[in-house]
Parts: sequence; C-alpha cells; structure tokens
Amino acid sequence: MLSPSLLVGAYEAGFFPMAMDDGEIRWYSPDPRGVLPLDRFHAPRRLLRVIRSRRFDVSVDRAFRDVMESCAADRDEGTWINGEILDAYCALHERGLAHSVEVWAGGALAGGLYGVSLHGAFFGESMFHRVSDASKIALWALVERLRERRFTLLDIQWLTPFLASCGAMEIPRDEYLAVLARALGSDARFDA
Repeated sequence: MLSPSLLVGAYEAGFFPMAMDDGEIRWYSPDPRGVLPLDRFHAPRRLLRVIRSRRFDVSVDRAFRDVMESCAADRDEGTWINGEILDAYCALHERGLAHSVEVWAGGALAGGLYGVSLHGAFFGESMFHRVSDASKIALWALVERLRERRFTLLDIQWLTPFLASCGAMEIPRDEYLAVLARALGSDARFDA
C-alpha cells in the first residue's frame, strides 16, 4: 500500500510511482530526467495572449481530487492513476504535501495540474484540459507561484514538446539528484 511516508521517501530519493494496467505499482527514476528550470521558463506568445485575455480564473488547492480524477479520465494513452494512487495522493494533499492548480472557465473546471511539494522542490505529476489552453495556464500559474516562493526545482519527469518550448530540458540522473538534494535543503513552502 502506498503510504504518505513511502511516497515522501521515494520522492526524496528521486523516484515516483505509476500504476500499470494490471494494478501493479512500479517505481521510476528516469535518466535523463525532465526538469523545468524556473529561471528559464518562458510562456509562448500565444499563451501570453490567452493569459492577458482573462478568460480563465485560477485557484490553488480548491479541487484537488477533481483535478486528479480529471487527469486520470479519458486518456487515449491510458492512465497511470488508479484508485490506490488517487487515495495516496489525496492523503498527501490532506497533509499539505500535494497540491493542485485549477483553471476555471465560466465556473466550470477547465483544466489543471497536480504534484507533490517538498521544501524547494515541486514534482509535477499530471495535467489535463477540457478547454484549449487551460492546462498551459495552470503551468504558468504554478511557475509564478514557485518563483514567488523561491523554489529551486520543478521536476516534470519526462520532456514533452510543449514543455521544451517553455524552457524545459533533460538532465542526467546524477545531476538531477544533486539539484534535488539542494532543493530539499531549502525552507521554501508551497502554501506560504
């Protein structure tokens, strides 16, 4: 069973869990590892126009379970979020260690993301959108929050073309573990 203490220990060691189709939980520590250096993040011009349009409202930790369930639903590639993962991360959320960023359009949940926060490290887990650009707005809002609170690591696990366009990159595992150790030594707080 995935306990909060097991999850925290895994993240501190550079691992994260994923559920397989058969329900088995496997642990991953990719090499290379995808990270989004907060000082390198840049929103593409199109996204900046969407942000300025103020079509969306953003909140934090208002609908954590809904965001996780939405991240798990209706994925062509399948999902790594099963009931055990959902319950474990909700338990982390109740302890103030897992957080969500929600994006709303017309009062309805349009997109969002969630992840785990330990000291100066934020481990992005998954994002979704029901309305075009909503997950991108969530990422922008997350980066702004992490910068304001002096976080030093935004772990994205694997690089995607969109994240690369925002400044994300891959680094070798040994470099990642050194960056992680520095971030874990920070006194940054997500909810401060």
